[in-house]
Amino acid sequence: MVGEEDGGMKNKVTIGVCVMEKKAFSGPMLQILQRLEAFGEFEIVHFGDKVILEEPIQSWPICQCLIAFHSSGYPLERAEAYAALRKPFLVNELGQQRLLHDRRKVYERLEFYGIPVPRYALVNRESPNEELDYFIEEEDFVEVHGNRFWKPFVEKPIDGDDHSIMIYYPSSAGGGMKELFRKIGNRSSEFRPDVRRVRREGSYIYEEFMPTGGTDVKVYTVGPEYAHAEARKSPVVDGVVMRNPDGKEVRYPVLLTPAEKQMAREVFSAFGQAVCGFDLLRCDGRSYVCDVNGWSFVKNSHKYYDDAACVLRKMFLDAKAPHLSSTLPPTLPWKVNEPVQQSEGLTRQGSGIIGTFGQSEELRCVIAITRHGDRTPKQKVKLKVTEEKLLNLMLKYNGGRPRAETKLKSAIQLQDLLDATRILVPRVRPGRESDSEAEDIEHAEKLRQVKAVLEEGGHFSGIYRKVQLKPLKWVKVQKANGEGEEERPTEALMVLKYGGVLTHAGRKQAEELGRYFRNNMYPGEGTGLLRLHSTYRHDLKIYSSDEGRVQMSAAAFAKGLLDLEGQLTPILVSLVSKDSSMLDGLDNASIEIKEAKARLNEIITSGSKSAHNNSSREKPWMVDGAGLPPNASEVLPKLVKLTKKVTEQVRLLAIDEDEELAESSSYDVILPYDQAKALGKTHIDVDRIAAGLPCGEGFLLMFARWRKLERDLYNERKERFDITQIPDVYDSCKYDLLHNAHLNLDGLDELFKVAQLLADGVIPNEYGINAKQKLKIGSKIARRLLGKILIDLRNTREEAISVAELKSNQDNNIAVPAPKEETDYHTKAYGKIDGTRRASFTSDMSMDQDEDDDKEPKYRLDPKYANVKTPERHVRTRLYFTSESHIHSLMNVLRYCNLDESLQEEPSLVCDNALDRLYRTKELDYMSYIVFRLFENTEVALEDPKRFRIEMTFSRGADLSPLESNDSEAASLHQEHTLPIMGPERLQDVGSYLTLEMMEKMIRPFAMPAEDFPPPSIPQGFSGYFSKSAAVLERLVNLWPFHKHSSNSNGSSPRKSRTENHKNQAEETMY
Repeated sequence: MVGEEDGGMKNKVTIGVCVMEKKAFSGPMLQILQRLEAFGEFEIVHFGDKVILEEPIQSWPICQCLIAFHSSGYPLERAEAYAALRKPFLVNELGQQRLLHDRRKVYERLEFYGIPVPRYALVNRESPNEELDYFIEEEDFVEVHGNRFWKPFVEKPIDGDDHSIMIYYPSSAGGGMKELFRKIGNRSSEFRPDVRRVRREGSYIYEEFMPTGGTDVKVYTVGPEYAHAEARKSPVVDGVVMRNPDGKEVRYPVLLTPAEKQMAREVFSAFGQAVCGFDLLRCDGRSYVCDVNGWSFVKNSHKYYDDAACVLRKMFLDAKAPHLSSTLPPTLPWKVNEPVQQSEGLTRQGSGIIGTFGQSEELRCVIAITRHGDRTPKQKVKLKVTEEKLLNLMLKYNGGRPRAETKLKSAIQLQDLLDATRILVPRVRPGRESDSEAEDIEHAEKLRQVKAVLEEGGHFSGIYRKVQLKPLKWVKVQKANGEGEEERPTEALMVLKYGGVLTHAGRKQAEELGRYFRNNMYPGEGTGLLRLHSTYRHDLKIYSSDEGRVQMSAAAFAKGLLDLEGQLTPILVSLVSKDSSMLDGLDNASIEIKEAKARLNEIITSGSKSAHNNSSREKPWMVDGAGLPPNASEVLPKLVKLTKKVTEQVRLLAIDEDEELAESSSYDVILPYDQAKALGKTHIDVDRIAAGLPCGEGFLLMFARWRKLERDLYNERKERFDITQIPDVYDSCKYDLLHNAHLNLDGLDELFKVAQLLADGVIPNEYGINAKQKLKIGSKIARRLLGKILIDLRNTREEAISVAELKSNQDNNIAVPAPKEETDYHTKAYGKIDGTRRASFTSDMSMDQDEDDDKEPKYRLDPKYANVKTPERHVRTRLYFTSESHIHSLMNVLRYCNLDESLQEEPSLVCDNALDRLYRTKELDYMSYIVFRLFENTEVALEDPKRFRIEMTFSRGADLSPLESNDSEAASLHQEHTLPIMGPERLQDVGSYLTLEMMEKMIRPFAMPAEDFPPPSIPQGFSGYFSKSAAVLERLVNLWPFHKHSSNSNGSSPRKSRTENHKNQAEETMY
């Protein structure tokens, strides 16, 4: 068949290209076929559309090897008949290509071969809208054959050619649906906030949503031993396709882990497709195949074209000319000018904030702890209820247990409560002439307030509001069946919490701060940060507390940081992880905070001057009650008087509004159940914010807010002030001056000045009345967060050291063997095309492998294929979004940590100048933040503590008075109801040098040790975020040491043994 004559090829191996012309003459196909021809061993025969579609198969060209694959309009059965007749070597088996058109069969095949897929279930319908008894849909989940999928989940048509894939989001994240589709222009998905219900017109696969950090991986195989992978921006984030100047989608080649390479082999075996593509989801240290596409080529990669041609050549020769050597010639027979690698800005010369430390210093890590953005005032309504409808509602949702409390958070639950409240609220307000008792009037007013809260905002999501019903009294009654007695509640306490919603201003602030970070926190990068991120050289993780305003602030910040577009809900679900144990709550320090508030009340109400007898005039922040105005007790009555004045004005406005409502008979109308509204969208809280309009509230709720402040601030009967209400009065003043200035409330600006004077002293002292108490409270609240920060810094250092050692070995031509599996995988298929191999840090073991379950998978750029100048560069970013309490607590530990008995010989981490500025700052306002940046000086020896430097900065956030009129920027922003965020300020002296070693020494006494971090729990509805086996979790916890240095001849070294490195990296897998 193939012989040799005079050293040349007498006959060539014929390769038939039996595909539609559109595919046969595509750029990648031509690039590879031209390379195959250049070997001089092959003759390429194109069949053409006319032959394929019209001529009998007996007259088709005869070939020894056949490239044939399905595409639109392709007659697969004719190709199968031809292959049966001529029996050529098939690159891709034909019969199995039918499987790829049915997603059910694809998943069945993947599972049969042991290839991991997302958890899924099938819903098969014989006819559109067919009702199925095994399929249940509720507000936040669907259930198929008893298998429950909590939102977010994915809905895929069973037809593999139907690319309309939906993702449904939970009401706790704002709800809605995102539709994914084939790229149209620069769009690949569209978010639809009002779509809540799944499709019912066909058959679908439902599967668990896998959060991948905003990046998808596409794998391209050529035979069983070659796989090329590329990362792209995931369409689930904002649906905007990133394109290069030539209009091509931006993708970056990445390295596969050994387990992923095995998956590529198995995909080849499962479907018999030598050349194919499949989609990988990398989630929580594991990888899953979610789609197999059939014949696919990489675009615009000359290196890939070379490799694919070499691999296909060997396949063809092995199949039809095995007597010929498939060894590659020393020089490949074609010359392709590789594109020039783009130059890339390097992160050099420190930050410029506290000084420049040489050309050899590079940024390695950015850690930011940030307060949420501007919000509406937090509110609470408490009332005792005896109405049968409300008591029955409580029993309905607590399982009929008369003594169990109930929490109502879901849309359906709150809709039930609204329906009941509408019936119970008096339709006419009792006037002053009414004989109704005062308590009845107050009760009716509170019910009216509950109704207004549920109706006005309408956002039923538990992310913004919730109701508790707690039984208080019971009686025994006869059972319905007459057999014995049972308890029935007769009275319950209803507590409605609402407000605290991120305003349009808060969203704007968070996005702006994200943009600021992108352009300023990564010196030398600019927009290069986006390039770092998309090439797997930027390791980004974002954490949020459980509060809705904090979650949405995190999502808006991510939008600005990564230059995303669209709604926040998909960004929140894709990029933000909740960790309430680290970023929520004050329970650990509740006793100490109570003591601080009691002492604070004593200082203020007694008019004590002791707090201001400056025994240390140089450090005024060291005395009890530092920052309190000396005349606080004299100012309190004025605060009460002005609060009454404002409240009365709002009361009159509320009466006018109520009379208008009564005249329009709106109380007689019970609005029908509005599904779209009930399931998470409103005309005010969400729609106005999304449209960038000013935030607002009805006068009834505004009056309720001020009336509560007036009543709680001063008890006239007991003649007692409650100083804990001062921050709330200040909060309401600031909110109304910013968002309701057009009401022109007389005395509001004066009230704000008085409230601010007191709040500036009260708020910092609520977290400790003096420096030592501040340190104690701060360490209790922020203990877990501090521990996590130390883990972040240590993991960054260990990674940087491993890269430095690797680079040193390469520079010195020291052979660093790669794991056998990786070396074999790349060399078996096409010999030594690549020359030197990259070393082991680029090929860490997957979490799936038994012998290395405790090692973190490192997802990295593939340097062989990447058009990137510095592929080994890697920057870690950890962003933590929380509330005011955690910002104060963390700052107090930083500035007072040296007061601990074990550290009293050490100076504070914060310089005296910054301590004085912090003392004068008073308020850490919305979007205030603390940033740690870790720099590595590559000219310093690895063992030298000065190899790694920490820079600490902070911002006071939007700490500008809404009364500010001299600031031109503030004046323009006032029209948009927002305030600017202050720039960063240094916490260290200019030119000072804080080593990572010293930072760890000062913080460690107050931080949770790594081994005490429990494994993450699996919250209902978000199981995909934490899908690790219990055995692995247990093993990880047992293996986590916190901070051990190994010693060598040079003294203490920050390097650890290889085994210990593996153990420590486990922490980063979890966090």
